[in-house]
Amino acid sequence: MKDLFFKYQAQTSPFPLGMEVSHAKGSYIYDTNNNAFLDFVAGVSACTLGHCHPKVVTAIKDQTEKYLHVMVYGEYAQNPAVDLCQFIANHLPAPLEQTYLVNSGTEAIEGALKLARRVTGRSEIIAMHNAYHGNTMGSLSLMDYEERKAPFRPLIPDVHHINFNSETDLDFITNKTAAVIAETIQGGAGFIEPTNNYLSKLKAKCKSVGALLILDEIQPGIGRTGKLFGFQNYNVIPDIVVTGKGLGGGLPIGAFTASTAHMSLLQDNPKMGHITTFGGNPVIAASALATLKEVVSTNLMEQTLEKETLIRQHLKHPLIKEIRGKGLMLAAITTSPEVTNHVVLEAQKQGLILFWLLFEPKAIRITPPLTISKEEIIKGCGIIIDILNNYK
Repeated sequence: MKDLFFKYQAQTSPFPLGMEVSHAKGSYIYDTNNNAFLDFVAGVSACTLGHCHPKVVTAIKDQTEKYLHVMVYGEYAQNPAVDLCQFIANHLPAPLEQTYLVNSGTEAIEGALKLARRVTGRSEIIAMHNAYHGNTMGSLSLMDYEERKAPFRPLIPDVHHINFNSETDLDFITNKTAAVIAETIQGGAGFIEPTNNYLSKLKAKCKSVGALLILDEIQPGIGRTGKLFGFQNYNVIPDIVVTGKGLGGGLPIGAFTASTAHMSLLQDNPKMGHITTFGGNPVIAASALATLKEVVSTNLMEQTLEKETLIRQHLKHPLIKEIRGKGLMLAAITTSPEVTNHVVLEAQKQGLILFWLLFEPKAIRITPPLTISKEEIIKGCGIIIDILNNYK
């Protein structure tokens, strides 16, 4: 299978890990030799409830027996999508009340950018240095890594960058700005949290000049930080919130949510201001709704903070400088990229799945399913410490 994988499937990097997957259950992925791998990554924060959670699988099976895709988004009322959007609205503060469902996080970012320009009639978008919002053309335009952008220019114009957590940089937001977009917790940069009430100050500045605040919850959302949405930790309500990854319960999804007044502007002038064929797919919506219900109705979010504490207790080592992030969105920052590479690669040999972050080469991603047990956490941390103890 690995030979066919390299021959026929387009690759994203020269050196993919190439595990030949057989099946996955709970906190484990199994290869074709039936070796078990404890998953500390959760499909890069996508598998909120682990692999093949029974309630998610049941919801998917039940929906497949009713209907699959029947019509492009927004034409027919389909129960799974309607229920999902209502659930999201019921768990978001006003005025975040209408959700547009799409197929991925980056597509949701594209929709949010279009909506901001439509609402304000302005073109300037301000993003953060070291941000990552996806890799489609609009999302890529928000990045400030020229080596990643240069081969694909020209990109979306009128995008400027400020520093996350810098209050002095708020002065760059003016009455020419359509929107400021930020990750609630910066992901690719190294899981950097907002400090000193930064996000509420950012929102206040946006409001003062008539700009919108877009918060990217694609990684922090769906219970991963101890709240259903990460921004609920930081005393702020965005004008547009973007979700993805963990919302789908292991299936592909994205969504952006705003007020009814703002969302209504995508209906006309022009009609179909945003459109998708498969957004709101009933099977995926059923999976997402089952995921949200399980996260909200259990103590998983409360446990997330307890599990964070456990990880911090068990990942103490001279080669780990700090652990950044919140809840189960954590990054262990080692003393060098070489240490990080060694740990990630050696861990897979020892049955533990770890991964990197995009822009911080010293970071080890630790984003396990919210359902991971405390015993599994201690086991995985023990493997990491053993690897570091034997590092030369």
